Amino acid sequence: MGFIKEFKEFAMKGNVMDMAVGVIIGGAFGKIVSSLVDDVLMPIIGMLTGGIDLSGLKYQMMIPNPVEGGEPLAGATLMYGQFIQNVIDFLIIAFCIFLMIKAMNKLMPKKEEPAAPAGPTQEELLAEIRDLLKKK
Repeated sequence: MGFIKEFKEFAMKGNVMDMAVGVIIGGAFGKIVSSLVDDVLMPIIGMLTGGIDLSGLKYQMMIPNPVEGGEPLAGATLMYGQFIQNVIDFLIIAFCIFLMIKAMNKLMPKKEEPAAPAGPTQEELLAEIRDLLKKK
């Protein structure tokens, strides 16, 4: 029973529940950002770039035919255009998330950090040490 009790304590901690809420909200937020990129930004970018679609770029690697004079055999296809498109999509999404978080941080009230407890200054500590040494 110790294992179940330990798991229950772990699962009911505030950090785990906060993380669960964050994952759920993050999934919904991801859909919003993906829609913003796919439905709003990408058509504008496509219009500005003349409708260039990088995802169709590829390089077909051919294997030489062992028969002399025969057609080369099909090999692997490197879909580098799709990779470039995914990198561009990632950069746009990351930039949008950065802007949204920056805007949210401006809207949120700033938390004041608690003041550090006031302790003796360096001069006061040195004076105490001097006084203790004088007594000896």
